[in-house]
This record gives sequence, C-alpha cells and structure tokens, in this order.
Amino acid sequence: MEKRTLGNSGLKVSRIGLGTMTWGRDTDEHEAAEQLRSYLDAGGSFLDTAAVYGDGDSERVIGGFIESLVARDEITIATKAGISIKSGERIIKNSRSSLLGDLDASLNRLGVDHVDLWQIHSWDESTPLEETLSAIDYAVSSGRAMYVGVSNFAAWQLARAATIQNPFFGKATLASIQSEYSLLNRSVESEVLPAAAVVGCGVLAWSPLGRGVLTGKYRSGTPSDSRAASPHFSAFVTPYLDARSRGIVEAVAVAAEGLGYSPIEVALSWVRDQPGVASAIVGARTGAQLRGILTVEEIELPDQVRSALNDISAK
Repeated sequence: MEKRTLGNSGLKVSRIGLGTMTWGRDTDEHEAAEQLRSYLDAGGSFLDTAAVYGDGDSERVIGGFIESLVARDEITIATKAGISIKSGERIIKNSRSSLLGDLDASLNRLGVDHVDLWQIHSWDESTPLEETLSAIDYAVSSGRAMYVGVSNFAAWQLARAATIQNPFFGKATLASIQSEYSLLNRSVESEVLPAAAVVGCGVLAWSPLGRGVLTGKYRSGTPSDSRAASPHFSAFVTPYLDARSRGIVEAVAVAAEGLGYSPIEVALSWVRDQPGVASAIVGARTGAQLRGILTVEEIELPDQVRSALNDISAK
C-alpha cells in the first residue's frame, strides 16, 4: 500500500488508514484480529484510535495485538484525547492535566511507551488554547508522542493553533488535522483544506464513505445489522439518509457500474486522492467487509468520472 508524508512532517502514513472505533464493542477481538491481518496483508500500517472509543476498549484490543500479531515498529499508531463519556453525556475537556492523563491512560492500554501521532480530539471553548497546546509540547518533549495534530477543528482554530506552535519558539509543530470528508460532506473544502495547506498539516479524512451510506447498503432501506439500526450509531448515520444524499449515492452507484467497480471503491478513491489528503480512514464491522474495502488500492478514478462526481456532490 502506498504511503504518504503527513503534511510537512517526517511521518509517513498509509494512504488508507484502519479505523478502530468499534473495536471492543461492536467488533469483538476475533473480528478485530481478522481485520488487522487483512490490513497488514494489504500493506497497510496506520491504525487510528482514540481514548474515548469504547471507553478505552479499542486501545486495549490494539494493545493485545502488539507483538502477538504485529511488531510495534511495523505499525503507526494514532490516538486522540480530550473527549469522554460520563453518564451518557459527551464531555470535552482539554485542560493540560486532563489531556496528559488521557495520554498516559492510552499508553497503558496500548502497552507502549509512545504513540506515533497524538491528536487533540476536539476544540474546547472552556480551556485556553495555550494551555491545551502546552500538553502537546510536553507529550513530544517527554517522548510520549512522536508527532502531534488536531481533530475536528475549524479553519480559524487550526490556523491559530498552528501559529502558536511555531517551531522557531521551540514548539511542537502540528503535523495533521483529522476532519470528516466524503462526497456527502465536502464542507472542509471551503476553509479547512486551504488552511491545512498553508500551515503544512496533512489531512486525515474520517468517514470517507459518508458514515457508511456511500456503500449503497441503504438504497433499499435500513439493514438490521447496519450502523443505522444500531443504538450506538443510528443518530450518527441518519443525517445522511436524506434526498440529497440519495442522489449522490445513486450517482456513485452508476459510476461504479460503468467502471466495473464497487460503490465503495469509487467513493473511497475519490476522497483518498483529493488534494491535501494524506490518508482516508476506514472502519468495518468484519474482516470480510474490510477486505472488500481494501481493493481500492488498485483503483484510480478517470478524470471525467471524478469531475462528474464533483459536480453532483457540490450541489
């Protein structure tokens, strides 16, 4: 699998990343192991997780695979900090003590002494940005994180953070921003992608398959085993089941049929090869699903198809 440099950093990541949000909850250890083997066999090495995924279970599962399934130096581990779920409520807390506490807990669950990429999971209006960024400086200087980035920041938030993290002042440079990006959600193109290019951050695209909708699985209804039918993810998927999204899904399906590809291959290759994208992060419930996704490595969309999809999804 092709690897790309993450922004202006020295870190290289697989252009398809393996998302592990469901590991330890909807995806048991057996299925997770099958996914990891399939991903490694395809030449991938970039694992994306977060402290909040499954209340830490995702990181625990990954930690159980290190050395038993894969050597530590053969994978690039990215995790995130700053979000927790308490009593069913999503809490964002980017204080220095909270972030560093999350990081140490992540390292313990993963069973490693450092992560390759550590990201602030979301913007926190209640904590001064300078305090938040002091945590990533310490993470790098203490060797707990090799590179750092942010996730789900608006363009102005990214620009401000990157300006503060000026390496001339001994700060840890931001290597990346992780944002939602798909044919169903192109909002990052107006400001976030240009800002990332200016400040030298690579873009990690999450949910490049439109929260699963671009696979085409919802064209005839909601399958009982789908995320839209899951109590954990129904609210996450439903916004992309509207009339506009259905039109884009049909366009992807038509393009796929004409090219002899699957809708997954068309939708994912579109995101993967957009300017500024270093890696498109995909998740799957089973190993079989993931193997169907990883065939995208052999796909490159013709310019005329990419242009047509650009026009249809821009409406």
